[in-house]
Amino acid sequence: MKRLLAITALTLATLLGAAGPAFAHNTLVGSDPAEGAQLSTGPAEVRLTFDQPVRAGEGYNTITVVGPDGTFWTDGEVRVEGTEVVAPVRPLGPAGDYTVGYRVLSNDGHPVSGKRGFTLTEAGTGTPAPPPDTGRGESESSGGMPIWPWIAGAVVLVALGLVLALRLGRSSD
Repeated sequence: MKRLLAITALTLATLLGAAGPAFAHNTLVGSDPAEGAQLSTGPAEVRLTFDQPVRAGEGYNTITVVGPDGTFWTDGEVRVEGTEVVAPVRPLGPAGDYTVGYRVLSNDGHPVSGKRGFTLTEAGTGTPAPPPDTGRGESESSGGMPIWPWIAGAVVLVALGLVLALRLGRSSD
């Protein structure tokens, strides 16, 4: 019985130790406009800089610029330039706080998302863009790998550990 408990504990410790967080995700290291910038005129583009190259996933990398009234201001396709992701921006409209939201495909294949902000101090004459159409179904909205293969793998490993423990624990009487 002690052998069975020891093998089960070792199997669980191995599973939990191997399930640590991945440290290879891209990290946002800079943006233009910078976080909290005060601008008198709107930028022609938003440029986000990451610590590693971004994967150029067709239709996956997105940047949105949302104005103080909830309208959208990006104009055109997002492009990946190595460690930078760039989105063209329409001439801005109302003065106030603008939020730059992003979702990119990390170098290790996992999604990375976040927000930055800047303030337009003088109103512009631009008109907003229509809301973005992501073209993605709700089943894909979470991104990344589903959790069920990890659970199934853990169950299989625990079962194998138990079978091994029972076989090795039998006496030869």
